[in-house]
Amino acid sequence: MDHYDIAVIGAGPAGAAAAIQAARGGASVVVFDKAPYGRDKVCGDGLTPRAVGALNDLQIDMDGAHHIDGLRMIANKTHRELLWPGTARFPAHGAVWPRRKLDAHLIDAATQAGAEVIWETEALPMIDGHRVVGVEAGGRKVTADLTIAACGAPGAVARMLGAERVEDEPFGLAIRTYAESPRHADKHLEACLTLSDENGTPVPGYGWMFPAGDGTVNIGVGALSTMKGFKKLNLNKLLDSYRDLVQDSWELGPNLERPRAWRLPMSSQKRHGAGWVAIGDAAGLVNPMNGEGIDYGLESGMLASDLFLENPATAPQRYDVLVGERFDSFLRTGRRFSFLIGHPFILKNGLRMAVGTDAIAEITLQVMGNLVDSESPGASGTVLRLTDKLLGIADPVLRKTRAAA
Repeated sequence: MDHYDIAVIGAGPAGAAAAIQAARGGASVVVFDKAPYGRDKVCGDGLTPRAVGALNDLQIDMDGAHHIDGLRMIANKTHRELLWPGTARFPAHGAVWPRRKLDAHLIDAATQAGAEVIWETEALPMIDGHRVVGVEAGGRKVTADLTIAACGAPGAVARMLGAERVEDEPFGLAIRTYAESPRHADKHLEACLTLSDENGTPVPGYGWMFPAGDGTVNIGVGALSTMKGFKKLNLNKLLDSYRDLVQDSWELGPNLERPRAWRLPMSSQKRHGAGWVAIGDAAGLVNPMNGEGIDYGLESGMLASDLFLENPATAPQRYDVLVGERFDSFLRTGRRFSFLIGHPFILKNGLRMAVGTDAIAEITLQVMGNLVDSESPGASGTVLRLTDKLLGIADPVLRKTRAAA
């Protein structure tokens, strides 16, 4: 039976970041992924300044990514084009990097750091009593001092670990495709905050145009489960409707591939236990207000490995505490906010405010860029903390009167 310091389930950004950090620190690491090398992960492909900062921390060469200067927010007839703010923690730019290229680049860096990567092999946790002691994969048993679940939205691994989504918490669905556009080198992401379904019901979510700089744009829409009629929402029709809105301004060509949808987990019942931790999407680390999680995946992957390198025995517990301190209040606020905007009247009026003034739009920009968390200073941090308290008081009522049907 082979033994490694760390076994990682999943070779996406979170799993690759964990493998890079651990291998560079001298740990023996094996990574399993059930897909083949170079697989395409369905995603919006946008990288926030926070994600770029994490990639810089990992010393990843980003020459292959398309540089993005800011965000263009659209709410009905109001358009606001804002630059990403530079801070002491994050650079003043983002990027668009199609996941097929990003993921390959990251896992190549993990291999170069010394990690062993095994493709087209599904790995499941190997449990002895109440402790995860490694993985079983392709008829092979591998023991490890720490097993890292980096396998995205909940599935078999989450069920075995008790790390499934919290049933009463919101989640998201999104769909995307690619199209050619002469504006493929645009320096701004574009987000339309005012979407409606085929019945005219406002959708808590947004439509996006993410220019990839390679002749194409990533076009997609996402919606939260808190909206009225969510179970009947037709994502393909919503995407078609949004495409009609942006067709002329972006001079879009035909879809280059069939639109593909995916689920956005926004909670997890557990993210650690004896011998294991969950990172990224597998830990529910997705911003409910924009559906973004690559940056949280990179950060949580690096954190898990850093803590293991410091002290393998205490790493799972310390990881859970530190992730909680860093992300929980913001993500909790986002989930509560999603119940609020699930009500059509509140959503319509709230969107007018979100881009109504420069000051509020700047805060919206920081929320959409994942630039706000428990450590954020200034107006955005103050607003987050106040909003969290107010929504905490209102949360029981919001859940009881949720608009979903």
